[in-house]
Amino acid sequence: MAIQTVFKRYELKYLLTEEQKEKVLQAMEPYMTLDQYGRTVIRNIYFDTENYRLARHSIEKPAYKEKLRVRSYGRANPDSTVFVELKKKYQNVVYKRRVSIPEKEAMEWVLGRHHCHEDTQISEEVDYFLKYYEVLRPAAFLSYEREAFYAKDQSDFRITLDDTILCRQEDLSLESEVYGTPLLPEGMVLMEIKCSGGIPLWMVHVLSQERIYKTSFSKYGTAYQTMIFPQFRKEAANNASDIISGAI
Repeated sequence: MAIQTVFKRYELKYLLTEEQKEKVLQAMEPYMTLDQYGRTVIRNIYFDTENYRLARHSIEKPAYKEKLRVRSYGRANPDSTVFVELKKKYQNVVYKRRVSIPEKEAMEWVLGRHHCHEDTQISEEVDYFLKYYEVLRPAAFLSYEREAFYAKDQSDFRITLDDTILCRQEDLSLESEVYGTPLLPEGMVLMEIKCSGGIPLWMVHVLSQERIYKTSFSKYGTAYQTMIFPQFRKEAANNASDIISGAI
């Protein structure tokens, strides 16, 4: 099966309880099927500037925002195929471009050590992004366990269910174990509906019946607000205190 490299769709997010998840799964059964990978642990390394310019812009809810990450499906090694993903959102439409290359090459490319060996429109877009932001560095490791479902009628309607969403700022490698600070309240699941058009009527019904409402939830944005910014502010205050002490 060819790897999809270009995505254009709406991504709607909902926070579910375990009970609501079961109701959704029951409603999905006649229409959706679990993908071939089953339950997958997804690892991501998000890249940002030293002062977290991308994260700060994202949480302001602008009309346009973008992010860059390297993703693996399962624990990687230097030769594993991973994805360098450039994700943009403009007026609620998500545009994603990705390049699949070995993990070692992906990290060296994003860190500016050499160019990607693939000369494509997508690699050129990533190169432009890297040049525009000048110096990017690994900012956070985010992992989660995902179940992805596809429509049996072969439409592009897709549902993902993510739980055990963890974040950390050390050991930023796709080759490492999964651990970190939970970003979701205990017992909650993040559901994403991904489609290019309308939501099927059966899905509208279950959302209404179970009182499941759309929410705004960015994994990296939440990590920045709850973990990264408080630590960043603390370190900045400590540095300022050290400077003042040294000047006295």
